[in-house]
Formats: sequence, structure tokens, C-alpha cells
Amino acid sequence: MNDTAHDLRALAQTAKAWPFKEAAALLKRIGGKTPAKGYALFETGYGPSGLPHIGTFAEVARTTMVRHAFATLSDIPTRLVAFSDDMDALRKVPDNIPERAMVERHLGKPLTQIPDPFGTHESFGAHNNARLRAFLDDFGFDYTFKSSSEAYRSGEFDGALMDVLRHYDEIMRIILPTLGAERQATYSPFLPLCPKTGRVLQVPITARDEDAGTVGYVDEDGETMTVPITGGRCKLQWKADWAMRWHALGVDYEMAGKDLISSVELSGKICRALGSRPPAGFIYELFLDENGEKISKSRGNGLAIEEWLTYGPRDSLSLYMYNAPRRAKRLYFDVIPRHVDDHLTHLAKYPEQGEAERLESPAWHIHAGHPPEPESGLSYGILLNLASVCNTEDPAVLWGFITRYVPGASPETAPILDALVGHAITYYRDMVKPTKAYRAPLAEERAALDDLRAVLTALPADSRAEDIQTEVYEVGKRHPFESLRDWFRALYEILLGQSQGPRMGSFIALYGLAETVTLIDRALAGEDLAA
Repeated sequence: MNDTAHDLRALAQTAKAWPFKEAAALLKRIGGKTPAKGYALFETGYGPSGLPHIGTFAEVARTTMVRHAFATLSDIPTRLVAFSDDMDALRKVPDNIPERAMVERHLGKPLTQIPDPFGTHESFGAHNNARLRAFLDDFGFDYTFKSSSEAYRSGEFDGALMDVLRHYDEIMRIILPTLGAERQATYSPFLPLCPKTGRVLQVPITARDEDAGTVGYVDEDGETMTVPITGGRCKLQWKADWAMRWHALGVDYEMAGKDLISSVELSGKICRALGSRPPAGFIYELFLDENGEKISKSRGNGLAIEEWLTYGPRDSLSLYMYNAPRRAKRLYFDVIPRHVDDHLTHLAKYPEQGEAERLESPAWHIHAGHPPEPESGLSYGILLNLASVCNTEDPAVLWGFITRYVPGASPETAPILDALVGHAITYYRDMVKPTKAYRAPLAEERAALDDLRAVLTALPADSRAEDIQTEVYEVGKRHPFESLRDWFRALYEILLGQSQGPRMGSFIALYGLAETVTLIDRALAGEDLAA
């Protein structure tokens, strides 16, 4: 290790950012040395009955942040496994797929035994697995994909399944108290795959043979059956399955949502019964909609990852996931602009920060220690309001103002800014334009606007944003507003058609002094600024 890396590691040991705290706890848990398998294993799980969603991104992104922090603290090799529970039985036909009638005929079968309704892969499970991998690849995550069906059928889980059979009674003592009386009567951790129908059977186990590695049951036709528990002929109920996977793979770290607290505890007990230590990890809070209600995929009351990426860059989504993962957060369209601008602020501060400060910066964790250079200093909010005032969906119109404000800037030399222009125009078109409502100035506001017009007319054309902002403040102070907040709200409502807006000095510097004077003239003349 060179001196720079050694110094960084020393600083990381006292870093307070949550990924470092998680990484330090994991390092302590494994005793500061490489596990026998040769690496520390991080895992995220995925249920492939549906397509990847924003929760999938959240779990992989956050786990990746902890993994990078761990690699900064230690030379222990790491691996991230994205595990697909594709041997689970499909219980309900998703609403958003073709060939729903065909899929319904296969209910109860493992996802990898159901034909692909999209017609592109050998099974429905394989199709959704491919979507998951494409999703993770598109975001540049470093991971190893693992299929539950392949692990069961290849024999990779055979040893762990035999451990479950040997500890069957102990596992039942752990699980049965958590079930109702009716479920207790039929429960078994083993779910045989019916040789006749291919369906996953939830039937009582009537016989067990630890030496032969088999279980017996009565099938749907009343026939007594004996099947091996290995080679993919049986699978486990999911809580037992989760524990078996931790045991078989030696998982060291896995996150889970607040709704799975009891499942984590139960699977941890089963994992210990199998002779292994459950992984470290923390419980993250769930996402809420704009009304503070839990987001549900079936209800569709959340914000899809595709929707976020329509209106903001992926780094802003990563920032949302980084911030306060243990606090319930609202996830709706209005949070996007703020997170875009917060990310830009972190990027702008980063070059001026010392190494210790950088380790606490979200930019360090979002970009694995190598954030891009800041570009123009223009915020997403400013671009939104520029699009609003110009009433345009043409990026070239915005770039005409930008190149005057930032000489030499172009889509080629400022790719971050160019992406922001596109996002801002789309957000303006879909979210801002339909709700814009201009109002006419009141008498006292007209006097203040006249004053501002005169001040802006007298300013040099190359005035800095800070100087313009000072003048706007001074105008507000000279007029009988209860507070400067009221003055700025009046500017936003009269000139921009909204109750909130940008830092006026920066906006005027970008839009132009002469153009702003013209805008004020139009407002004072009673023209329709939305036209």
C-alpha cells in the first residue's frame, strides 16, 4: 500500500458517513481477516416475478456504497452476489405482461418452468433475470449473478439442504410459533416439486430419511410420494430458503427493508440452527408517496425508476438513496429537482475539500471516490425557470442563453450540463407548464417592479450574479413588503407563474438584464406571459 492509500485508510477509520460505519462493523464482525472462502460476500436478493424497480436499485446502490467503503478500510477481497429467487412459484399473474391466459395455466410452477410470455427467452424467469442483469449492467454495478434454480439443480445447495433436513425439528420449533393454527398443521420448510405437474407443492411432510436425503408426502392425487431433497427436486419456504442461502454461500452482509424485520430475525435463528452466523446488515426504511403512504407496486402510487431518470440524472437518484436510508422518505416527482441541485452542490464543493471532508461527502460514495469535475455552476432550478420563461422545449434556445453566461460551454464540453438541459426541458413540459399560473401585480408591487426595472437598466451588461442579487434585495427593502420573502414570492408569481423560484440574481444573469427588463415591461403592461 502506498502512502496515499495508507493515509486514506487511516482517515476512513474515523469517518462518520453511514457506509463507513457499516463497513467498519462488518470488518469487526469477520475479525479483520479474510473469511475462509477467500472474500467478504455481500448479497442482494431479487424476486423475478416482476421487473426490476426502484427498490432494486436502492438495495444494490446502497450495498455497493458499503462495499466500496469496506474496500477502503481493508485489503480483504469482496464479492457482490445479485441473487434471483427464480425457483419461487408464481402465485399471481402480473398485470403488465402479454399472454396472461397462457401464464395463468402455469401458476404454481417455478418461474424458470413457465414459458416466456414475451417470447424472447426459454422461460419467464430467464426473461426477468435478463432484464435484471441488463438493469444492473446499465448502472455499471460490479456483481455476480446467481440463479436460485441453477443453484438448486446443480447441487450447489445440496449440502446445505441436507443440513436443513438434519435440523428439521429444530427449524420447525423456530417457525411454528410464528404461524396460525391452520398453517401450523400443513407447514414444512421443504416444498416438493411435483413430478407430475411441475408445481411447487405446499403439503405436509409425512416422512423423512436423513440417510437417504428424502422426504415423503401425499400428492394432490392422494398418492404417497418419496422424493430427494437435493438436485432441485425440492425447494425451501422462503424464510428457510433465505437462511439456507446465507449458510450455503457464507453471506457476510445483506440489507433488508423495514417490512422484513421479523423475517430477518427468523431467518437468522434458522441460520444459527444450521451452524452458521447470519450476515451483518442494516434495516432501511421504506419509501412513501406524496401523501405519506407506503409505496406499493400493485397500487402504482410510487415513482418508477424510469420516471426519475426521465427528469433527472442517475447520480441524483443515487443521492436520494444515499441520504438517510434509515428514515422514511417521500418519493415523488417534486423531490427530483432538489436532489439534482444538491448533487451539483456536492460536486462543486468536492475539489475544495480536504481528504477527511471528502470521505463524508455523498459525492465520494456515489462515485466510488472519483466524482466528476464540476462544470458550469448552473443549477437545475435555474434551467427549469429559464425553460419556463422562454416557454420552450428546444434545447438550442436554452443553450443560446447558456453560452452567453458561460463562454466556451457547449454540449460537447459540458456533458453534465447538456444532460441537465434535456431533463429540465422534459420536467418543465410535464410538471411545470401544466400548473403555471401568472398573476397581475398589485399596486405596491408595480412600484417595486418599476424600481427594479430602473435598477436593472442602469446596471452594466456584464454584471455578476452576486451584484444583481444585491440590487434585487435593495429594491425589496425600499418597498413596504412585510418581508423580503414576500418580495421574492411576488417576483416568482408575477414573472415566472409559480410560487417558488430560483436565486433571482443568478437567473437574471443567465436570462439577461435586457431580457428581464422586457419581461417586467410585459408584466406591467398586463400581457399574457404564458403566451
